[in-house]
Amino acid sequence: MFDLGWTELLVIGIVALIVVGPKDLPGMFRAVGKFVGKAKGMAREFSRAMNDAADQSGVGDIQKTFKSASNPMKTAMNELKKTTDGVTRDIEESTRSPLDPERQAAADKIREKTTEMANARLKAEAEAKKADEAKPAETAQEQAAPADTTTGDKA
Repeated sequence: MFDLGWTELLVIGIVALIVVGPKDLPGMFRAVGKFVGKAKGMAREFSRAMNDAADQSGVGDIQKTFKSASNPMKTAMNELKKTTDGVTRDIEESTRSPLDPERQAAADKIREKTTEMANARLKAEAEAKKADEAKPAETAQEQAAPADTTTGDKA
């Protein structure tokens, strides 16, 4: 709307301070704020009234019709997607039947064994990590040990 930068606002503020004076400046800003608030409220109410009138006259339906006419391929694809989503959902519901008891028991065994093997793998990885962390400490002690045993005794 108004293209005011920081420098223009600073100049306006300085001029207002000089013209109005420091005592009356807060009251002036308060009055300007109330005026701007009322103007925004009136603009918001006007916009709401125009949107309501457009909705009542059916402009939204006309807009949808124009959009579908301007891009018929997209409209056709949307209709196709709606249709296939319903068919896919029906197929999923019809194929989702509970397992018979034997297959359910086998599935439970597989899940248990998989869990055991995963826990064992995690435990082995943790032990290997601890061993890797301990190795540098051992090598540092081994390197320090020959330096300490330089008494001259050869066995």
